[in-house]
Amino acid sequence: MFEEIFGQIGDFTPAIIAGFGLTLGIQHAFEADHIAAVCTQITNSNTIQSKKQLVKSSLTKSSLLGAVWGAGHTTTLILVGLLVYGFTFTLQKEVFSGFEFLVGLMLILLAITRITNKSILKIKHRHPHVHRDGSIHFDEHNHNDKNHSHNHKSYLIGMIHGLAGSGTLIVMTSGAIHSLTTTLMFIGIFGIGSIIGMSLIGGLIGIPFGLSNNIKVKTIMRYLTGSFSFVLGMTIVYQIGIIENLFRF
Repeated sequence: MFEEIFGQIGDFTPAIIAGFGLTLGIQHAFEADHIAAVCTQITNSNTIQSKKQLVKSSLTKSSLLGAVWGAGHTTTLILVGLLVYGFTFTLQKEVFSGFEFLVGLMLILLAITRITNKSILKIKHRHPHVHRDGSIHFDEHNHNDKNHSHNHKSYLIGMIHGLAGSGTLIVMTSGAIHSLTTTLMFIGIFGIGSIIGMSLIGGLIGIPFGLSNNIKVKTIMRYLTGSFSFVLGMTIVYQIGIIENLFRF
């Protein structure tokens, strides 16, 4: 279907192609596995703030998280586009199925960390960060340090997602436009659309967390988002690994 559409718009104006790419990108952001990935990364704020401040803070942080995820996703799509159309690099369907399987495993891992509210991998690293008292340190810390955010985690998860699913399908079929410059422009605008869409999704998901100061309510919401991610991850793993027989058992 996509090849027919791209073949027809190949001679259209850049404005029409850009609008089409932006629309597809925004729509692409609303896929279930993308929503699940963002859900598992939104944290619960335990600071004492007014209801208005909590909603504003949650909306801002979750929107930023979604946008960073989208940026990582876009990075991968552009790199794949350059490899395939710029350097004529051939990628087999099994490769993308493998990445899809990896996404399923990642959703399961994110779900476990979400439900248990603990990091499975006790990763420590060093980078400058600001504490609440305004002091800046360049020291080693755990990833569960609540004094600062880890948006680079969302970026990495977005990059992994960019290797699988319909986003890669869009990239692979967009070559029917028959112009490297236009194709890469389309992929880039598609990515911008996904950033906008994920920012909207992140903001919408973050609002309920900002509306409630009740620990029990937030715990239930954490379990729900974690369970959603776990079920979806298991479904992807089963579909790719068993039904499509990825490993050729």
